[in-house]
Amino acid sequence: MFFPDKFYRGRSEYSTFQKHVPAPYMRTNLTKTAYKEAYITISGLGFYDLYINGEKTTKGLLAPYISNPDDIVYFDRYDVTNLLNDGENAIGIILGNGMQNAPGGKVWDFDIARFRNAPCVALGITYIDNDGNETNIDIGETLKWHDSAILFDDLRAGCFYDANLEIDNWNMPTFDDSDWEFVNKADRPRGEYRICEAHPIKIYDEFKAVNIRPATLDKNFDQRSYMNMPTHFEIHKRGEEGILYDFGINAAGVCRLKINAKKGQIIYIQFCELMTTKGEPSFRNSGSFLPDGYGEVLYYVCKDGEQEFIPQFTYMGYRYALIFGLEAEQIKDDVLTYLRANSDFVERGNFSCSDEMMNTLGKMSRTSVLANFFYFPTDCPIREKNGWTGDAAVSCEHVLLTLDAEKSYREWLRNICKAQDDRGALPGIVPTGGWGFQWGNGPAWDNVLTELCYRIYRMRGDLTPAKECSENILRYLSYLESRRKSDGLIAIGLGDWLQPGKYADHADAPLFVTDSVISMYIAYKSMVLFDALGLKYQKTFAESIYNSLRQAIRDNIIDFNTMTVYSRSQTAQAICMYYGVFEKSELKQAGEVLVNLIHEKDDHFNCGMIGLRTIFHVLSDIGESELAYKMITRKDYPSYGMMVERGYTSLAEDFLPDKDIDRPNSLNHHFMGDIVNWFIQKIVGITVNPRGIGADNFNIAPNFIRQLDHASAFYDAPCGRIEVKWERKDNEVELIVKAPEIATGYIIAPQNHRFVEKSDPRHYLNGAAVCTLKSGTYILTEIQTLS
Repeated sequence: MFFPDKFYRGRSEYSTFQKHVPAPYMRTNLTKTAYKEAYITISGLGFYDLYINGEKTTKGLLAPYISNPDDIVYFDRYDVTNLLNDGENAIGIILGNGMQNAPGGKVWDFDIARFRNAPCVALGITYIDNDGNETNIDIGETLKWHDSAILFDDLRAGCFYDANLEIDNWNMPTFDDSDWEFVNKADRPRGEYRICEAHPIKIYDEFKAVNIRPATLDKNFDQRSYMNMPTHFEIHKRGEEGILYDFGINAAGVCRLKINAKKGQIIYIQFCELMTTKGEPSFRNSGSFLPDGYGEVLYYVCKDGEQEFIPQFTYMGYRYALIFGLEAEQIKDDVLTYLRANSDFVERGNFSCSDEMMNTLGKMSRTSVLANFFYFPTDCPIREKNGWTGDAAVSCEHVLLTLDAEKSYREWLRNICKAQDDRGALPGIVPTGGWGFQWGNGPAWDNVLTELCYRIYRMRGDLTPAKECSENILRYLSYLESRRKSDGLIAIGLGDWLQPGKYADHADAPLFVTDSVISMYIAYKSMVLFDALGLKYQKTFAESIYNSLRQAIRDNIIDFNTMTVYSRSQTAQAICMYYGVFEKSELKQAGEVLVNLIHEKDDHFNCGMIGLRTIFHVLSDIGESELAYKMITRKDYPSYGMMVERGYTSLAEDFLPDKDIDRPNSLNHHFMGDIVNWFIQKIVGITVNPRGIGADNFNIAPNFIRQLDHASAFYDAPCGRIEVKWERKDNEVELIVKAPEIATGYIIAPQNHRFVEKSDPRHYLNGAAVCTLKSGTYILTEIQTLS
């Protein structure tokens, strides 16, 4: 693969909050020569947009990727065979800051990252003749540059643009660039060169506001002291009235501004997701991360007449857009259009049922997953946009069950491996400039390395990520061993994050419990992966750690007289059941303890993200699916149903009582969305590879809970689509299963149900609890109704 090795920039100075440096236009002309195929290879650090003869050719938003260029430098390759005209052609480029220069990431030290620099580009063209011979030419040095109309861009802060500075036809072959300067040579980035294989980020939907009204921007929030700084534009809109565009859904993307204006008119848009109980749009849950006036905004200086604009090199998480600067006659529904964007996935699975509450929660989970997947899973599009590893560790199973995300996960895993330090430790966010090793990580977060590899293997039959990460997994296991205490346990990271009523990671489940159990689980998955890869000695090493940790946990934190885990907390009890600390013979009594702990909370959950990943699955495994469903869908605090009652359209980061709803964290998080996985697996009953023998092996094991009249789901496995639907009919339940002929496994009747022989002569199932997986219609009834 040809990679142009020289990078070029416009100015050497990079943009800051205090002094804006415009994004550079770059252009060059080339003459079409005789060839069979032609390809352009480009890397823009941080982002680029590519134009061929005036037509935008970029694969999607925020190209090529979001990475630490000290680790990996991403390129894209475009087939331009049919885009080049006979004679002269123009290649145009606009560069954005991206991770190369991210002042909006000051909270996580991106502003002091070693790689911080002005945006730069590498550009090459490959010609292939009729005999297959390649000619590779680095054409970056032929580029000329000029300041663009983008005054300032930042991934988190937004975009500032002056339409009067646009240069017409700058990316066309006939443009006269004689007064432009040739580009300057930039330092070669340190990272490995790679073609980006992650799903591109696409705009896949657009819609208008559902409500437009005057509103005052909430002025009450606490600014972080180090964000009180002078800025290039001093903008203070808190407490001022603008025109509110409510789009009805809290998602992520950009916008299209369309306006007939006079030259010099300034339009300023504050994007936010929170509406206070006073009816004021607010960015109090995001604004403190950035200087005042720079928290997810669009600043647009109009030219004269009709104009349209879509911000570049940034994106926003928002439901509300408060527009300042509109004249009365300009307030129209098409002034602002929501352009919803995310990684370009194909749906792989979903569910529906007779309860609209659960259906709504499923939609909210999907909204949050997509709004938080821009190349990799992120932490809240309104604010951080970081690849928090712990969030992905608890959400990846339900994401892989419903979306074809493994290609993007694999690309992100390469970045995770690059971020690993010499000790074998992993940071809490990836990419990082070095932040996240002293705080923000630990086994529950580091779990992402093995969890992604393990789930892709178990659910898709693909060992490639595990093979690519095998050395890093081994190094991490060695690191875990070095962090064990004298009693054999581990307590080094974040715990059961955001338990209701508790601050951050101050959870009831002690850190030495959650860290030790998750570490044991990491060792178990490592053992399975090493075994599948044929790595005998590595498997033995992982197995020894697994057995040693499990024994230390059983010796130190289990009361075997009562089968209670130390702390008597829901999370501690659930994870020890889910991850195999208890023997099978002990699970019944341990489950009774868990149910009693839940009853003590009036059938509410009392878990953070670690516990919520496991507790509902554990309850279903001990025959308590109806209790799990009640906990999820009830409408009072704390519950998921509470979010629906409050009018949320995405899943919030935390569960807050009514008195605190004006001061939430993020209202758009994916890490609480495993309820979708639970519903598909435990209620509809599609369990993928339950025996660990192949991704085309299944259990169809539904639970006919009394809260539902019907439920259905599908999953696109490597062998084809699995569809399951069950519906109550009089005193029986009709179960319809559709599966490819090559799918293997079993259909398992729920507890206290049996198959009843009906008209179909293929099924001799009367009274049986299990049958071989085959497509068909099955009738089941409760045992007590059998004659």
